[in-house]
Amino acid sequence: MWKKLFCVCAHSTTLSWHALARRTSTSSAASSSAVNSLILRSLKEHFLEVSKMSPPPKVSPPSPFTIVKGALDNYGPVLRRTYGDDGEEISISVMRLANIVPGGGDEDDDGGINQLFLHVDISKPGREKNLHFLCGLYPDAMGIHSVSLRPPVGSWFQRIPSKYQGPTFEDLDEKMKDAFHSYIEERGVNENLFPFLQAWLYVKDNRNLLRWFKTAGTFIKESKAV
Repeated sequence: MWKKLFCVCAHSTTLSWHALARRTSTSSAASSSAVNSLILRSLKEHFLEVSKMSPPPKVSPPSPFTIVKGALDNYGPVLRRTYGDDGEEISISVMRLANIVPGGGDEDDDGGINQLFLHVDISKPGREKNLHFLCGLYPDAMGIHSVSLRPPVGSWFQRIPSKYQGPTFEDLDEKMKDAFHSYIEERGVNENLFPFLQAWLYVKDNRNLLRWFKTAGTFIKESKAV
């Protein structure tokens, strides 16, 4: 009899735990579904809000620079040109201060980008290394942060120096600094690039934000279906 009673109690306890587990599982699923719906609704609202933003006026790059095909969807050169009789190729990549230093203040009082960073690669046919400039670009000025000799790479995000690159630019004497500024300005790398690159970054930031909202929403939907 005790054995029979024990079996009944054990069976009853098992049923209770199963019922509790089902209720907990149902409650958890309902909570997860509500959170997913909230996120999806917020993502959709923000997507629509950003998609309605008016793009900046179209600006063409200063001649003879041309826009690299597919640049808006890739992390690489934005502008390119050739220079001189020896076939120099000049490639320019751009990024905002906020992409280097999170929270970096690179906007003016009206929300406009007022500081850009340029990676300028100057290559020559048959040469194993490129002359690489890191520059700060402003609406009315451009400054050089560093000059180095580096092997060509597919993307400037991969630029991790493994060998001696050269002296710190600030350690050079003023005469050499001025000469490097003249060298790069002769190739069209100056503040005249700012209006185009500023507008280009607005478009790229907008596109990246829309893509992020859409991709995050797709991920949430797929996890909800599972």
